[in-house]
Amino acid sequence: GALRGHELMDMLMMGISLAVAAIPEGLPATVTISLALAVRKFYKHHALIHKLHSVETLGNATVICSDKTGTLTENRMTVTRIYAGDEFISVTGSGYQIAGKFTKGKSEVSVIRNKILSKLLRAGVLCNNAKISSDNPVKSRNRNTQTVKGEWSVRGDPTEVALLVSAAKAGITMAGLEQDYSRTDEMPFDSKVRSMTVLVKKNSTTEQCYVKGAVDSVIENCGFILTHDGIVPLSAARKRAILQANEKMTSEALRVLAFAYKDMSGAFSHNERQTGLIFLGLQGMVDPPRAEVKKAVRTCKWAKVKTVMITGDHKNTACAIAKQVGILTGDMGVMTGSELEKLTDDQLDSRISNIAVFARVSPTDKLRIVKAFKRTGEIVAMTGDGVNDAPAVKEASIGVSMGITGTDVTKEASDIILLDDNFATLVKAIEQGRTVYENIRKSIRYMLSSNTGEVLTMLLGMIMGFPVVLVPIQILLVNLVTDGLPAIALGVEPPDEDIMRRTPRHPDEGIFANGMLFAIVIRGILIALATLGAFSTVLRLTQSIGMARTAAFLTLAFSQFFHVFECKHEKGTLLNVPYLNNIKLILAVLVSASILILVCCVGILQKVFAVVPPSTQALAYIAVCTLAVPVVSSIIGLFKLRK
Repeated sequence: GALRGHELMDMLMMGISLAVAAIPEGLPATVTISLALAVRKFYKHHALIHKLHSVETLGNATVICSDKTGTLTENRMTVTRIYAGDEFISVTGSGYQIAGKFTKGKSEVSVIRNKILSKLLRAGVLCNNAKISSDNPVKSRNRNTQTVKGEWSVRGDPTEVALLVSAAKAGITMAGLEQDYSRTDEMPFDSKVRSMTVLVKKNSTTEQCYVKGAVDSVIENCGFILTHDGIVPLSAARKRAILQANEKMTSEALRVLAFAYKDMSGAFSHNERQTGLIFLGLQGMVDPPRAEVKKAVRTCKWAKVKTVMITGDHKNTACAIAKQVGILTGDMGVMTGSELEKLTDDQLDSRISNIAVFARVSPTDKLRIVKAFKRTGEIVAMTGDGVNDAPAVKEASIGVSMGITGTDVTKEASDIILLDDNFATLVKAIEQGRTVYENIRKSIRYMLSSNTGEVLTMLLGMIMGFPVVLVPIQILLVNLVTDGLPAIALGVEPPDEDIMRRTPRHPDEGIFANGMLFAIVIRGILIALATLGAFSTVLRLTQSIGMARTAAFLTLAFSQFFHVFECKHEKGTLLNVPYLNNIKLILAVLVSASILILVCCVGILQKVFAVVPPSTQALAYIAVCTLAVPVVSSIIGLFKLRK
């Protein structure tokens, strides 16, 4: 410009203005605002974002490793089958209502007369840390307390609550047992031995040990069994019958616990208390799948996201639930923790893609599974709640903790907290994560196309020997008004209809992938040509540099307004984009357009921004040049779609 005879100071100001136009200084703010608004939307869907960057990672997830209890299921256990005295007994009733019967076939079983059943139910109450109460039948939910109108309030682990409820149906409660029994020691549940042990004193004299836990873990420490004929040695035949009963119950999607006891005398070590036990029986409880999980799993399949169940439950129970919700289908396999321990890392890596259910696994196994998926190139979301789950949650690409049952340690290690402990919420969060990333791409496309158009307008104008097309204050106004508000509004676009039918993007894929850089350059060139066309035509007809600059200024701005609607869909044109699904964008464009009209109509603003009221003839050329851009762009878009 200086070489062509323009004032050096004017050209210096122009250079500064072009630098402002070239650099999308509003982009960091737009991205941050988009993420912040997304976090609020996540919260409305019961997902709390702990780490902001996880929003983008979540949209890339290719594998979800989900716990079963409470995440895929309702976590409202109800004992429905009991195996005691070599016979099956059914338990009626559901939820936390203390109403139900014990039946065998069509006949009701008397708990008072059936000493084995009575002893089994008593063991479930004594070897228990949960609490139930009928004092507060009000609808409320928090971390440890669940109360539903018409049912007893409960506090504690849902499995232990189910045992208290089943015993209460027979009139056996902790309040009644406290008169005769007092706890003197406890070995909490251990994931390695998979059992819990308590030591109680009966009538202040006799000490008894009660154990509950996984069937195979408890039965291997039993040497005797309580029958209707008294206590007899636990023979191999009876062991097989117990294991067969366990197989039958777990195949019906029941979670099964075994119970045993032992009369104590003198001081014994913890290990000695768990040997030579007297087997009492089994209690099987149902935990139905959440109603919305099946649809969520199906959505994951459409989105090419693999769902894997990881649970400490029995293989049969896990498989039954996995089939009900659609996780275990076709030729997908099942692996237990004991099978996993026998595999090397290389063997696990080669098989893990075909495994849909991991059963009887420990927290250490969970960590190993996550690492194996990551080694095979997967983006892994891992759910967890207990303290021991924290390492696996921390190792995952996206760590997910439970808001209701999760421990503080696991929440701290996670990226996202599910406030309702629901698998469907996690799937919804993945959809939101994909949407956020796509919306940021839309904003980037819009802002960089606009900036490219502004820079090319000035550059080509100089090269073609035109007078200065736009003065610095006009460039700054276009940058401030036409770029800012619409770009932020693009950041809150609703998800595309096919967002969950796309393959997750590759983690190495750049932000300009899939032809976006080409689209930015082409659109920038079209905006620049239209702006220069309006400027040169009006200048030639009116011989007024002020009128020509006003025409260029309005053409540039309104071309960008049209372009913002094209950016709503990456492969769409103005002929097929949904205009009314984002009212915020329409309002943003209307506000920006109103500001430009005021600038051209109000006298004091005309002087500040170096514009004049456009004539009718100038408005006609502005309209023609502005509309030419989306028309040509739509033709190019239709050609690409046909190709």
